[in-house]
Amino acid sequence: MALEQGMIEPFVEGQVHNGVISYGLSSYGYDIRVSNEFKIFTNAYSSIVDPKDFDERSMVDIVSDEPILIPPNSFALARTVEYFRIPRNVLTVCVGKSTMARCGIIVNVTPFEPEWEGFVTLEISNTTPLPARLYPNEGIAQVLFFEADEECETSYADKKGKYQKQQNIVLPKI
Repeated sequence: MALEQGMIEPFVEGQVHNGVISYGLSSYGYDIRVSNEFKIFTNAYSSIVDPKDFDERSMVDIVSDEPILIPPNSFALARTVEYFRIPRNVLTVCVGKSTMARCGIIVNVTPFEPEWEGFVTLEISNTTPLPARLYPNEGIAQVLFFEADEECETSYADKKGKYQKQQNIVLPKI
């Protein structure tokens, strides 16, 4: 289904795991990669985190093909390498990989609703008292797919969802 409907681009048919954190097609899901684009929280401006009025100065932009560090007890946003097009009769749930969780790196659980499309903005927490290393273009989370017997009544596209067709890391909006 993923290939026929162009659900995931680029699509890696099978697991890649030689010396990297695995990614690609798995038994019942797809292991996604984190791109080389990141936004890391900073306290340089002593901003308050407000989801209704987010101060973009709270984040430092980093683009790097080399591993990056998330400071201790901190947080980063990133985007996936893969672009998704979710069919109207499919719901996905994105969960963090156990390799990351075992290091205290937590990827927020999030759904991709029917007819959502775009690069995924990933929310990544470093829950440890130590810096945490992230590897661009390697696996970070797994997407599980749930196919319904019938199409949903109202899709994300029908609602004109605020995160539809995102091309880069998108900050919170209301």
